[in-house]
Amino acid sequence: MITDIKGLHHVTSMAADANENNTFFTDTLGLRRVKKTVNFDAPDVYHLYYGDETGTPGSVMTYFPFPGMRRGHRGAGEVGVTEFAVPKGSLGYWQTRLVDKGMIRQSEDVAFGEKRLSFDGPDGDGFAVVETEDRGRTPWTGVDVPETAGVFGFNGARFRLKDASATGELLEYMGYQKADTQGNLTRYIIEGGNAADTIDLEEIGDAPMAGQGAGSVHHIAFAVDDRAAQLRVRQALMDTGYQVTPVIDRNYFWAIYFRTPGGVLFEVATNEPGFDHDEDTAHLGEALKLPEQYEAQRAEIERVLPDLAA
Repeated sequence: MITDIKGLHHVTSMAADANENNTFFTDTLGLRRVKKTVNFDAPDVYHLYYGDETGTPGSVMTYFPFPGMRRGHRGAGEVGVTEFAVPKGSLGYWQTRLVDKGMIRQSEDVAFGEKRLSFDGPDGDGFAVVETEDRGRTPWTGVDVPETAGVFGFNGARFRLKDASATGELLEYMGYQKADTQGNLTRYIIEGGNAADTIDLEEIGDAPMAGQGAGSVHHIAFAVDDRAAQLRVRQALMDTGYQVTPVIDRNYFWAIYFRTPGGVLFEVATNEPGFDHDEDTAHLGEALKLPEQYEAQRAEIERVLPDLAA
């Protein structure tokens, strides 16, 4: 069994409009934009990162906003809901705020003893805010969301799968423990890591497969402390038969990727070097940061990228 996984690192999704996406996360949800860079494979498209003050692993939602991208459709084989942790007693605040910001499709329920408010993002993204203890985390309060309601980071994520058994076995191999089952939902929790430590598997039988597009999660990333831990995880996965990519330098972390039995793309990302190694913490996410191979094209890239609000 793998013992190096520390919970979630980040979740990466796709969007159809960079400014709408930026406004939703920095204004509606009150997160901090901690990095403004570009897609490694398509430098005419932003890669935007949102999180807490420093982009702590377990707090970071990232997006590829492809202009005019067709909206994805929900189904099996995807991360169906990304869950943000908020202080206990704050769901009423979030109900009002989301309505005021135009997010009117909401539903409130309780799962595994946690009160949660589910809602759709601008591209039909599946989100929920879940009431939890702070567990040592502090919300970013750079906008008008008070600390008593601010987002701590991730609570976890909910996968939607035709058959959850193989993915459940994989999670257990990665160090997660099966905690509870309620109906067609099974909860897995990893001990001793960061507070973004929950994965729920929702089994939806013969539902059609999801189609990726705007509003879809592209991949979900799990955190390890450093490159040595990442190499141990990579070898363990390959020894079990998974096809895992070589280590890829993503400037702010190193990454490996592999496809899971249920169809979800997993990444394992290092907590090092972090988002402040090329920007002062006070100014994270302000300047356009380019991978070294694109610096010579900066003028053209800046010309085609849309301007973003601060």
